[in-house]
Amino acid sequence: MTGGVSEAARVVFGERVELAERFAELLQEHGIRRGLIGPRELDRLWERHLLNSAVIAELLPPQSRVVDVGSGAGLPGIPLAIARPDLTLTLLEPMARRVTWLQEVITELGLTVEVVRGRAEEGPVRERLAGQDVVTARAVAPMERLAKWSLPLLRQDGLLLAMKGESAAEELERDAAAIAAAGGGRGEVKSCGVGVLEVPTTVVVVERVAATRTSSGRRRDTRRARKERGR
Repeated sequence: MTGGVSEAARVVFGERVELAERFAELLQEHGIRRGLIGPRELDRLWERHLLNSAVIAELLPPQSRVVDVGSGAGLPGIPLAIARPDLTLTLLEPMARRVTWLQEVITELGLTVEVVRGRAEEGPVRERLAGQDVVTARAVAPMERLAKWSLPLLRQDGLLLAMKGESAAEELERDAAAIAAAGGGRGEVKSCGVGVLEVPTTVVVVERVAATRTSSGRRRDTRRARKERGR
């Protein structure tokens, strides 16, 4: 790490920065060979991946129950688990080889994190993980599909945090109708890590506000949805 990144790492990870350093080492040792990261990512692991992921912790309330959808190499889930040990974190990943990787990392770092193999849109997964406070996602899918998959995992007023790039605002506007149809409220774009990272992390934040369907197929209205219809 360079001096600047090292200082940012100490700010973000605090006394657990050594765990973050070990995670970076694991990615450097195994990431390319196991298809977790591309060769060009090695020189920017901290700024682009670990720190970029961990700073979204500023949007998470204390003691939150969090599902990281499509966790892949463990981003943002593993950095969040390091930075915020108060979180109850579940890493959701469909690919067996990546599930194995995540379990190895969790064991190596001594983290209290659950790994579930599956996809957010699968019925058994939704039943198992329903009622979360927060769902996170990084480079998983456009907002239209991500909202449809992820919002059903959230409790009323829970938050979907989608890490996006420079076109986040345009994507949010483009997919606004689909997000609403999936049960989301009006989204907003936020920047995390301002003053810590050279390039802050861009996050699309969507609150779950509308009705869903129960397992029996009946429509169940939330209080927020009824309130909004009465306006």
